[in-house]
Amino acid sequence: MSAETDTSWDEDVRVAVYRAFAEHGRPPTAPELADAAHGSLAVAKQALHRLAEQRHLVLDAREHVVMAHPFAAIPLGFAVMGTGTLWWGGCAWDAFAIPHLVKAEPEVLVATRCRGCGEPKALLVGDKAPPEGDLVAHFLVPVARMWDDVVHTCANQRLFCGESCVDGWLTETGQDKGYVMDLATLWRLAAGWYEGRLEHGYTRRDPASAAEYFAKAGLSGPFWS
Repeated sequence: MSAETDTSWDEDVRVAVYRAFAEHGRPPTAPELADAAHGSLAVAKQALHRLAEQRHLVLDAREHVVMAHPFAAIPLGFAVMGTGTLWWGGCAWDAFAIPHLVKAEPEVLVATRCRGCGEPKALLVGDKAPPEGDLVAHFLVPVARMWDDVVHTCANQRLFCGESCVDGWLTETGQDKGYVMDLATLWRLAAGWYEGRLEHGYTRRDPASAAEYFAKAGLSGPFWS
């Protein structure tokens, strides 16, 4: 079987990508990828492309892993610091998800800036209860369009001081309002969304189960369909 058709190592490669991010805050190195694919970097690279097609991760033009939600290899507005690891959080959703997914880091410091006024913000986010505060999250791109350009989508899931900062930013940029939620709703959205992603056998939610999950988090309507 050629590297192009051998899919038997795809799940090992996927887990290697996610665990490298979880444990080290970075994507796996070439030797780590090869180890996950029985010593073959060619097989690992083909696996990465299939995983990208299945929306398990995002590659750039050089075949480098840019995102493996909730982790990112590029800065998109959030730094997430645990006791021993520093991550780029791909967006507000992903930054809040990391302490739920990485069991060794049940509380993290999420640092960002208000997308509207630029004021720096820092929040302690844990896996037991949502953080307090009046900040809001604004998601620009609706669910049905999120994977059209997923890096753009994640770069526009940001925290703001309040709705006045959201409105000011939208006016300045000429964009239509997306969806605004408080910190408690954002925390509920993030809490279980990526459950199991670090383990073998993980499957992505289908549209029906995703809609059910959103509803339990308190999110409904056309934006979430």
